[in-house]
Amino acid sequence: MNKKHIISLFAAALALGSVSCDDYLSTVPDNRTELDSEKKITDLLITAYADHLYPLTTETMSDNVDDRGTATGLSSIGRKQEEFYFWQDPTDTGNESTKRVWETYYYAIATANQALEAIEKMGSPESLNGQKGEALITRAYHHFMLVNVFCKQYSEQTSATDLGIPYMEKSETTVAPHYERGTVKEVYEKIQKDIEEGLPLIDDNIYKVPKYHFNKKAAYAFAARFYLYIRDYDKVIEYANEVLTANPKTMLRDLKTVANLTQEYGPIAEDYIRVEYPANLLLMTGYSQLAYVYGNYGTGKRFMHSAHLASTETTQSDGPWGNYESKLFYLPPLNYNSGYVATPKMPALFEYTDREAGVGYSRTVLPVFQTDEVLLCRAEAYIMKNDFTNATADLALWMSQHTKSSVTLTRELINKYYSELPFYTPEDPTPKKEIHPEFTLSEEQQNFVYCLLHFRRIETIHEGLRWFDVKRFGIKIYRRFLDENYDVIRQDSLEVNDPRRAIQIPNDVISAGLAPNPR
Repeated sequence: MNKKHIISLFAAALALGSVSCDDYLSTVPDNRTELDSEKKITDLLITAYADHLYPLTTETMSDNVDDRGTATGLSSIGRKQEEFYFWQDPTDTGNESTKRVWETYYYAIATANQALEAIEKMGSPESLNGQKGEALITRAYHHFMLVNVFCKQYSEQTSATDLGIPYMEKSETTVAPHYERGTVKEVYEKIQKDIEEGLPLIDDNIYKVPKYHFNKKAAYAFAARFYLYIRDYDKVIEYANEVLTANPKTMLRDLKTVANLTQEYGPIAEDYIRVEYPANLLLMTGYSQLAYVYGNYGTGKRFMHSAHLASTETTQSDGPWGNYESKLFYLPPLNYNSGYVATPKMPALFEYTDREAGVGYSRTVLPVFQTDEVLLCRAEAYIMKNDFTNATADLALWMSQHTKSSVTLTRELINKYYSELPFYTPEDPTPKKEIHPEFTLSEEQQNFVYCLLHFRRIETIHEGLRWFDVKRFGIKIYRRFLDENYDVIRQDSLEVNDPRRAIQIPNDVISAGLAPNPR
């Protein structure tokens, strides 16, 4: 067999040791790998999206989770959940492991590269511009997630020397090639190049179901988040404007209608990811127990989004909207007897491999990009530009759409509320945690950032994005054990410069010669 036809060879090389070379070389590719038509290239790009998801890892590592222990009969989903929670180097290799994230994200990249090479081989006709744009953007996105999961956060001071990840711009045609990690700065530069080349080419007309592809608005949302992370705030605003339009309220999630559906987890979660909603920009489906762990199931509830945490810091906390009890959120965070609070977002799906035996794989659908989060990206950019008028307008719009409060959020209220709010301690938690970014903020900018992070934490609950905000803003987080009476016992803390903030790359990749993250 001609090795250039094997999509997975590149990913196999990056994960050498988990599967033998003979296993890959004896795999017969399907006919889409003979990319000799526009339709085959279009069909191939359906598989240019990872089918194992990262959020269970990053959500569990963040400060959105408490430890309830096993005394109440609660349990974890194997050692992986405990490793994530205590920031230990991962050893698990199952479907929810960082090893699977690494492999499947590189598989998606390899697929995008094969599509790009086929387009070039066909002479790069204009009729394939949309497919080229999708391939470039999905390649950029998967590298973006890999560098944020497995590396230190972007830094103008240290990224030129911080370890990056291999950036793959061509299909691999040799077994066990040598790779270099490069630097975080180099990875971001290549992501930016792919975004700038791919974004103008995106064509929504080539998709049957655009919300499961990088359609134009999803690509703009990705670009806005990317430029937010590298702090190019003018571009954040430019691309966020493309997503939100001149009337952003019409683009946001209609939570008032959602709140009237039912108080049951399943129907709300299923409704949340509907492709018809303008708020949903990109949906990805994959193997994950995320919806089971952070939903209305008994799965993995030792490490939970506890009622104590929710009521003091996140989805049931007081805020500038007023007291939570009288100003309920439209998207209902649901309380359960085991002491946890779940916000219905991702439906719990199950793929049976043997229906009679009742065995198979947990899956879910993740809203990877949503307009409400894009609005908060734009608000952050305005804050950093000292444009408090527009920042207030975006934050006020978010609050009006997410709460039943009659309070109007003003610049004065933001400054007053968050300047007077005490700082968090594990024993007396509040939503306001000390931040230690590498850039300087004025006192007013800090108050606005506290507000922004409070809103972002609620908006992105259970989605794994809080971990990246913790890294970006240098937030020290704690581990807390809550006993049967919800009394707090400190367990551990993660300092701002702790190297464990960069998750260790998989062991078999290290064994194959790739440099590990420092410990």
